[in-house]
This record gives sequence, C-alpha cells and structure tokens, in this order.
Amino acid sequence: MSKKVNRRNFIKTSAAVSAAAAVMPTSLFSATAEKRIKMGFMGTGMRGQWVLMLAAKYPEVDIPAICDIDDGMIESALKILKNAGKPEPRVYKNGDEDFLNMVKNEDLDGVYIATPWEWHHPMAIAAMKNGIHVGTEVPAALTVDDCWDLVKVSERTGKHCMIMENVCYRRDVMAVLNMVQQGMFGELLHCQGGYQHDLRHVKFNDGINPYGGGVEFGEKGFSEAKWRTQHSVDRNGDLYPTHGLGPVSPMLGINRGNRMVHLTSTATQSRGLHKYIVDQGGPDHPNADVKFKCGDIVTTVIKCENGQTIMLSHDTNSPRPYSLNFRVQGTKGIWQKDAQSMYIEGISPESHRWESEDSYLEKYDHPLWKKFENEASGSGHGGMDFFILRAFIETLKGADPVIDVYDAVSMSVICPLSEKSIRLGSAAVKTPDFTRGKWKTNQPIFGLNETI
Repeated sequence: MSKKVNRRNFIKTSAAVSAAAAVMPTSLFSATAEKRIKMGFMGTGMRGQWVLMLAAKYPEVDIPAICDIDDGMIESALKILKNAGKPEPRVYKNGDEDFLNMVKNEDLDGVYIATPWEWHHPMAIAAMKNGIHVGTEVPAALTVDDCWDLVKVSERTGKHCMIMENVCYRRDVMAVLNMVQQGMFGELLHCQGGYQHDLRHVKFNDGINPYGGGVEFGEKGFSEAKWRTQHSVDRNGDLYPTHGLGPVSPMLGINRGNRMVHLTSTATQSRGLHKYIVDQGGPDHPNADVKFKCGDIVTTVIKCENGQTIMLSHDTNSPRPYSLNFRVQGTKGIWQKDAQSMYIEGISPESHRWESEDSYLEKYDHPLWKKFENEASGSGHGGMDFFILRAFIETLKGADPVIDVYDAVSMSVICPLSEKSIRLGSAAVKTPDFTRGKWKTNQPIFGLNETI
C-alpha cells in the first residue's frame, strides 16, 4: 500500500487540505441525501486526504474505516475527520495486505482507492468479492489480464468498479461534450488528449520536502517519488493515459455505439530524468547511473470502429507548461484547447479564421456545472473533484455508474497495450472488446442521464 499517495501536484501538504476544508461549504447536498452510505478509504496519502475531506462534507456519508501503512498520513486523515465532526474510524494499518481484513470485517457500501497504481487492481477485486462497490484512482489496472479480471469480477458480483477520472468533469470539456451532443461539430473525425505535465519535481526530492529539493526516489524519496518514478525505470509506454482519453470517450461514444479497435505507440529516447539528476545532483550522484526505460514523449494513435482516430500524448519528463492537449474535430468544426480556439463552419464570423472559445464555452456550459457551480468551488482541480466524487456517491446510493467498469478498463488498458506496441516496433495492437459486443446497443449516459 501507499505510504504517501498523491496523483498530481495539487495538494502540497496536509495543512493545505485543512486550509481548503475551511473554505468549503459545510454541506454538499446530493439529489438523494436521505440515504446514508458507508464509505471506506484505502490510501490516506495526499490525494486520499483530499478526497476524504470532500467526502466528510456530505452529511449522509459515514466513514467507518480507513486503511494505510503510514502513521503520519493516518494521523492527518484522522485529524480531517475530527475537524469535520465525523466519528473516529477503525484503522487498518497492519502491513500491506491489511486491506483484506478491512473489506472482510467492515459493512461498507463502497471503498475509495488512492494507493500506488499496482495496488488498484487487487484492492478493487478484494472489495467487489466482499460485496463492496469500488471507486479507484487512475489507472484501474496495469495489465490486460487484470483489466479482464476487473470486468469479470464486477459482472459476477454485481458490484461496480468506477474509475475516478475527474478530468471528464472539467468545465470546458463538459461544455464541448454538450456541443458534441447537440451536433455542433457534425460527425466527429478526430480527438486528441494527453498528459503533458512536467513532473520531475514530483518524481524526485530529498526524502524530506514534499515537492522539489533533491534527486532521490524509491525508499529515499517522499510521497509519489517513493513509487511513481520506478515505473519510468521499468516501463516504456503511455503510463498515464486516462486524463486524455477519458474526457473524449463519451464524445466518441466509446463502449456506447463505438469502440477502440487497435492502436500504435511510439516513444522518443529517454533523456529528461537523467538530465534532471545530473543538473540537480551532479554527474557523480548515484542516481546518475540509473537507466530510465520510458521515453520522454510517448505518442499513441487509436483507431475506432466508427472510423475516428484518437491521439494521446504522454510527456512528463521535460520542461514544459501543463497541457492536456485537447482537440475535438468534426465535419462542421474544431476545438483546440491549447490555442483556446474554436471554429464552427457557418457560425464563426470569418471563414478560415479562429475565434475565441469563450463565448461557446459560456453558451454551452453544461447543466451540471450550472446547478453545482457554487458547491464545486474550492473542491479541487477547478471543481472537477466535486463532480467525480458526487458521481461515485450517487452510484453508492443506487444510481447507474456514469463511468463504469468497461470505461475503467478501456481507459486503463492503453498502458499495457502501448508498452506492447513500442516493444514490437510501434506495431498495431488490437484493443480488447471488454463489453463483448454490448457496445453496439449500450446507450450513452455520461452527461445525459445524471441526476441534476
């Protein structure tokens, strides 16, 4: 299990969590607030603490148990619950697999998983086999077999496995989804997305400071540097595809009228992490001898059943501004996020000239955002965290998951498939049909059938 877990460079310290809690609304009312639910937490590192704080704001949510192996992070989590007026939970901290005792002993409706990536699959499987719904941070699994395992166990137990892909709820993304659903772009042709985020300061530190300051990782590192950096040593592929793929999937009807058929991935040479070590620690630092396998920029191109293409980018080891590289293009127009530009044929005032996205994003602002804008304010990642947690809580109350197990594995399987494609010289690799043909009749749900 994670000793200190954080998915992105957003929450810096436990103190930041406490400060944010002070400005959050005292209640985040959902549409079915009368039904109480019991929710456990696996992983109380930085990301886990943030979501714990958000969940504790729901008066109908009880948090009877948490699980981690780091006493410092557990202490911070207990303080969050105390400050929120919640009873002290039972703590499972007796080794890496004490989560098994948690799911066996606790009467839970759902668990939220925020541990290192390799633990997401076994924890989700254990929870579902014990009758508990799952909300897991990304990715849901790291191998094709584990993706199939999640599907089969979810189907057999009737328990949901929802991936907590918060970028699906980004305000501009949902406005563009609204435009897509209203036919503004015509028939879609191509989408782009990616994770383009300089994480060198996250992957390395001195083992003391949460972010920055040193070039250590593994046991000498802090927080994500303890485990995330090792993936770049061992693996060459798109290690974090869901932020780019998740938001465009409902636009393209993935698993609901459309599916991904095959992909190719290509990686550049690996230079950025070695250079960072040398620049920060000198050429004689022991980590200067580490060989990093992951290419600095990994590009994946996916072909869809209905003809569209998707391009994903993974770029976390080089100096660059943050970008998710979104592009949505159809027969009537195009949106490019990095340029903050839109062009809709017959509507844009000048032919062949970009216009600002602002008026479109305001006009087509999604109904969910209009309804919950105030509640989402201050909840993290521009409000996205409020919506993804709310969606999971609504699922625990009985609603159909708007991001289900098939979505979870379709997003996550890009990791191992991209590794295989690169290993085979950028050969085309087939993507599994996890729905086993049900994609042909499954109806769209995300952004349409959610309770508002």
